[in-house]
Amino acid sequence: MPHFTTSDGLSLYYEDEGTGLPILCLSGLTRNARDFDFVAPLLEGVRLIRLDYRGRGKSDWAEDYLTYNVPREAQDALELLDHLGLQQAAVLGTSRGGLIAMGLAASVKDRLLGVALNDIGPELDVSGLDVIMGYLGIHPDFPDFDTMAAARKKATEQQFPGVPLERWRIEVTHTHTQTPEGIRLNYDPKLRNAVIEAGATGAPDLWPFFDAIAPLPCAVLHGMNSDLLSTATVAKMAQHNPALIVAHVPDRAHIPFLDEPEALAALRQWIGQMQ
Repeated sequence: MPHFTTSDGLSLYYEDEGTGLPILCLSGLTRNARDFDFVAPLLEGVRLIRLDYRGRGKSDWAEDYLTYNVPREAQDALELLDHLGLQQAAVLGTSRGGLIAMGLAASVKDRLLGVALNDIGPELDVSGLDVIMGYLGIHPDFPDFDTMAAARKKATEQQFPGVPLERWRIEVTHTHTQTPEGIRLNYDPKLRNAVIEAGATGAPDLWPFFDAIAPLPCAVLHGMNSDLLSTATVAKMAQHNPALIVAHVPDRAHIPFLDEPEALAALRQWIGQMQ
């Protein structure tokens, strides 16, 4: 399995497949390279590079959990590009990954070819953040994946209507593992501590970070039932960047799977602007 070593000594897992336009795929807060499994087979002419952040998936956990922060994870992403000998790449960022992408646009824009934001923007709804804190870093109380998938489907039926149980069965395996004691997280639970302590310093104004993306090709994929990214914020993003590609994905909350027709069409349009 491919790994590289960061400047502070952690071994991070990555995947690198395909040829063509390099797209660095950055996952959600607790998630990993598996975030992009549903869309990967549907994108053509691209080189998909996926990273497991520090403390997630198959990457090392950090002794200092405070390094689980957006600037350090952005640095890890750049070090992966350096490891691969890539001066530039596009970034497809899901949730946390989109925050990292905006940070990169503001600090090292010359390394980017474009940015696609999956259900994330420069304003975050507090209710969605509360939902995340309700499960972040807490081992779920399920004996097996089948039970957990059934519970996930029932709990999300209004936000994700019609998603088959088989899809949720795959999804829950992405961020959890089966043990003799039941289902456990496959990421460092201290990520919760890092997020809490980062929040204590106050949230920065993210609009300058979003504005930094232009004039690079940019897309936003919005789950229409999202509790984190509002329709009003997406409209404001389009006002800030008239060239923004916008996809409103019906029957999806936070986050779209990316293989929905609306999301896929927007991603293909975004990719076409860079090829």
